Amino acid sequence: MATDTSGAAKAAESAGMPQLDFSTFPNQMFWLVVTLVIIYFVLSRIALPRIGGALSDRANAITGDLAAAEALKQKAQDAEAAYEKALVDARAEAQSISAKMKAEIQEQLDAELAKADAEISAKAVEAQAKVAEIRDNATASVKTVAKDVAKELVAVMGGKADAKSLTAAINARMKG
Repeated sequence: MATDTSGAAKAAESAGMPQLDFSTFPNQMFWLVVTLVIIYFVLSRIALPRIGGALSDRANAITGDLAAAEALKQKAQDAEAAYEKALVDARAEAQSISAKMKAEIQEQLDAELAKADAEISAKAVEAQAKVAEIRDNATASVKTVAKDVAKELVAVMGGKADAKSLTAAINARMKG
């Protein structure tokens, strides 16, 4: 039983945590170093280059996108400037066309006014000629009527009037 008790004592001693067993430290250190070396080589040769490549690709993509965005921004600014210039040119052209149209309309209006003035002048001259003709006819008619009335009045009063003296009296009276 003594041997049994020594086996039981050993079992009781080894019942603790194996990591803290000083007899296994060299073996644990060896496998720790081997594992760390393998992890180091896996990370440095495989994982980190892939991660670095992904980060580099991402940085390149971001830089490219920023450059493309800047180029598009510049194109948009150029397009806006061209639009503004076209708008200014269109306004200037519209004002030019408006001025031309106003000048043409004024020219046509002046021509029509001159034509209307000429027509009015011609009609006024024509009307004055008609008025003068009517006045002459009226004067001749008045003279004829005045001769007839004066002849009748002289005849009613018992006198006899000769045509020459009546015409001379009526002409003198008509002149003023």
